[in-house]
Amino acid sequence: MNSINRWAWAEVDLGAIKANVDVLVKKAGRAQIWATVKANGYGHGAVEVARAALSAGAGGLCVALADEAHQLRQAKILAPILIVSEQPEIAFEQMLRDEVVATLYNETTINKYSAVAERLGVVGKVHLKVDTGMHRVGVPVADAMARVEQINAIDSLQLDGIYTHFATADLPSHDATAMQQRRFDELVAELDRKKLRPKHVHTSNSAALLRNLTATTDIVRVGIAIYGIAPSNETEDVAGRLRPAMSLQARVSHVQHLAAGEGVSYGLRKKLERSANIATLPLGYADGVPRRLWSVGGEVLIGGKRCPIIGVVTMDQLMVDCGDAEIKIGDHAVLIGSQGNETISANEIANRLETIGYEIVCGIGARVPRVYVENKA
Repeated sequence: MNSINRWAWAEVDLGAIKANVDVLVKKAGRAQIWATVKANGYGHGAVEVARAALSAGAGGLCVALADEAHQLRQAKILAPILIVSEQPEIAFEQMLRDEVVATLYNETTINKYSAVAERLGVVGKVHLKVDTGMHRVGVPVADAMARVEQINAIDSLQLDGIYTHFATADLPSHDATAMQQRRFDELVAELDRKKLRPKHVHTSNSAALLRNLTATTDIVRVGIAIYGIAPSNETEDVAGRLRPAMSLQARVSHVQHLAAGEGVSYGLRKKLERSANIATLPLGYADGVPRRLWSVGGEVLIGGKRCPIIGVVTMDQLMVDCGDAEIKIGDHAVLIGSQGNETISANEIANRLETIGYEIVCGIGARVPRVYVENKA
């Protein structure tokens, strides 16, 4: 969406997406980059990000849902698409018609998926997901060989890959990643001995790539790094070459001058300690600005300066204390991004709220228009 029907929008720099992918492709070496564009491209726009990533050298895409894969196919995107968890049986026919790569790991699901493929007269590509320690989804390591043999025995399925997912790659001091890597390596070695190794063997996500934990991977499933956001505070130092792709912006929609002692917003929880100019911005928690951001020191950039959010963030609007600064309706404000010499990052907001940058960008609502630009300075 490039038209703005309200004074609030998210600007997405596709040039930054391309630049980030280029950095990551070079860092991955022999491994392919598969761009993760689930959750509407982490709020940035799945189709637009997918096209930008593929044009910059990504070899494939990853999504979470069959409907997300179908959206990409409807947009005429023909690259390989991996759906990273099992889907309900009702989605199987569409997945096979879309020629996407299914992730499977349960014996019953494998049989049901193969039956639909057989009925359609097609061979479905499959990646087996192995649970090496995260304990979210995947076949346990002890049962992985049985699932490999099950898939290989079915004519309507092709075992195209096997993979795992790291639980703590974004925490360099945690020893679980090494344990998961060891378990996976042992399984791959057994596959090699039995001459059952599939085309693709992969482990790494954004944090693993940034930390150079890519020895056993020939695909890197990169998500948050594509969008220019470090996976964690602990990986900020290795994400320095990445450029944030999204900024959240608004125009001042109302200005008032309030005397000291006046309260602002629902509950009048915050009283002004001095008289001030208060700017209203037409963004609220329905747009993804957390309601409690005001209470943890949330700020907005107006006129190149940090101004605190004052009072509870409401559904559609929030108020900003601009002090003595002269503010007028239509003035430009930035909630995420840069203005002048100041920058507010998604991770800064996440740290205030004791969450992660992923949640901040994914939470920006669908009613916020996305405006796409290229190579913005």
